[in-house]
Amino acid sequence: MAILMDHLISWMIAVPIIGIGILAFVRDEESIRRVAFGFTVVEFFLSLILWRDFDFTLQSMQFVERVEWMPTFNIQYAVGVDGISIVLVLLTALIFPICVLCSWTGITTRVRAYLSLILLVESSMIVVFTALDLFLFFMLWELAMIPMYFMIIIWGGPNRIAAGLKFILYSLAGGLLLLVGVLGLYIKGGNTYDLLVLTEQTYSSSTQFWLFLAFFLAFAIKMPMVPFHTWLPDAHSEAPTAGSVILAGVLLKMGGYGFLRFCLPMFPEASGNFAPYILWLSVIAVIYGGYMALAQSDLKKLVAYSSVSHMGFVTLGIFVFNSQGIQGAVLQMFNHGITTAALFICVGQLYDRTHSRAISDYGGLHKPMPRFVGLFTLFSVAAFGLPGTCNFISEFLVLVGTSYVSFAMVFISIGGILLGAAYMLWMLQRLVLGEPSTKVAKVLPDLSNRELATLIPLAVLVLCIGLYPRPLMEIMDASVIHLIQQTTGLQVPQVSQLLLRP
Repeated sequence: MAILMDHLISWMIAVPIIGIGILAFVRDEESIRRVAFGFTVVEFFLSLILWRDFDFTLQSMQFVERVEWMPTFNIQYAVGVDGISIVLVLLTALIFPICVLCSWTGITTRVRAYLSLILLVESSMIVVFTALDLFLFFMLWELAMIPMYFMIIIWGGPNRIAAGLKFILYSLAGGLLLLVGVLGLYIKGGNTYDLLVLTEQTYSSSTQFWLFLAFFLAFAIKMPMVPFHTWLPDAHSEAPTAGSVILAGVLLKMGGYGFLRFCLPMFPEASGNFAPYILWLSVIAVIYGGYMALAQSDLKKLVAYSSVSHMGFVTLGIFVFNSQGIQGAVLQMFNHGITTAALFICVGQLYDRTHSRAISDYGGLHKPMPRFVGLFTLFSVAAFGLPGTCNFISEFLVLVGTSYVSFAMVFISIGGILLGAAYMLWMLQRLVLGEPSTKVAKVLPDLSNRELATLIPLAVLVLCIGLYPRPLMEIMDASVIHLIQQTTGLQVPQVSQLLLRP
């Protein structure tokens, strides 16, 4: 037990890799699915232990592990978590068991390879969100793209090759920009990749400008921010269900995490200078994503464009430089991972039954699929921030933080929320109400027990976080305050104390 606790993050990185090794010796497809699911469940329980033993009153990194890896180049295997990264580690560990479950019957070819790629992405994401060495972060950032590429081009839809190439080209462009930033930071930071040391350094204005630009563009492509978003709808529409869930639930968060871990604390002057432009780009993304979603007839593309809108709230909250905005942004990343992943799973469940994503091919689903309709409605109203659901509190905090900067941005962003209500409710009307538009839609089977087990945990989280977000907010309080002090030098109160007093 002591070995587990002393190396908890390393075990979380190793468990999926061990799972891949064991899958190589399992022949029966049903057993392959069970083994992969078992390892993702073990990973989830390890994340709960990490959460249980995390001291949310500390601003410093916890569960830190350091081992010399390539001492000639000052490269270490160094990992640790703070209140921001642990939220994303929890999200990662939660999403991947659900990815295995939602692929149980949808993937029938090369099952071992598919589930091995899922486990590889999970291990890579844990490293990305816990890395304290810049070179280690870069390596796993790039590695995570390769499994996603193969998931799209092998198990994707009819246009999977074009979508996969677009995804990998954008990812490589962002990776090259990140590499430039990493090497520049290594040179200017005293020939070290140690993230904590680099964060404490002071950089000149010109150095901050160019390094910020390299890191910002790399992370903006991954978010993806407008106008770097065009790869996302194609990747989502062609990826298998689990691929879309991983993209929306975890991979997009790499960009937001990069802003918080690198841009703000390392380049505070450049962040402040670029902030007005980034804020307006974020507001444009909120509105643009909503309008594009409203125009879609394809269910997957509708949810994909809604992601562009919702992630606009993340960058909006990050670059207002106050505790309400940043806590709202981190909470929005977690909540978006839950609600959008659930919506993609629901779309995948319909597609498995009809092999159609066209909204016009459905209608009247409340009669043959009442359980599906109940859960789908919950996730749809949560996506546009209905009070009592998880997205409401995160978007509210972002808007509160933005109000200290610009009321005009608040009013425009509220327009994005109204658009979200419009396209989600219109989609629900066409799918759920009225009469079925086809004979197939009249006799669709309702959710199985396995499909219910996939969605119910997400539904519970949507309501629990919406009604009582304090546990998640408290865990990130100290780290958010420390980040703002690094960026602005200001003393700030804890948001959970200000907004959630019992």
